[in-house]
Amino acid sequence: MLKVGEVAPEFELSDQDGNQVSLTNLLADGPVVLYFYPIDFSPVCTAQACAMRDNYDSATVNGVQIVGVSPQGSDSHARFASAHNLPFPLLADSKKTVVKAYGVDGMFGMGTRRATFLIGQDGTVQNRVVSDLMVGPHTDLLNEVVANR
Repeated sequence: MLKVGEVAPEFELSDQDGNQVSLTNLLADGPVVLYFYPIDFSPVCTAQACAMRDNYDSATVNGVQIVGVSPQGSDSHARFASAHNLPFPLLADSKKTVVKAYGVDGMFGMGTRRATFLIGQDGTVQNRVVSDLMVGPHTDLLNEVVANR
């Protein structure tokens, strides 16, 4: 798993609307809170997405972008985003290329770990949280980022 200070791997994935999103393009607009989650519509993943949504305005006002990544396809992400009014991109990593590059593949290649990375505009990991079952640490990281901007 990526550590603080390491360079975040570049990626380009489709979001819920079919738009191509790359890390380079995201970082052009400011730091990125990149969060990985196992699956759309599960109770904990829904709670995490809604917590990110609820903090979205304060993040964007402070120049911080929020982006979610999971292995489901763009169609699933579109339904998930619509059902919960998610205003940020959800990236489809069906081959788990980015999941693996960031070291958040589940045990024995099954699933995806719940992890959040703060990536600075220089492309390095400035902070990270790994908490597979709890949403609070991920939201705490986002709130800390916003408070320090």
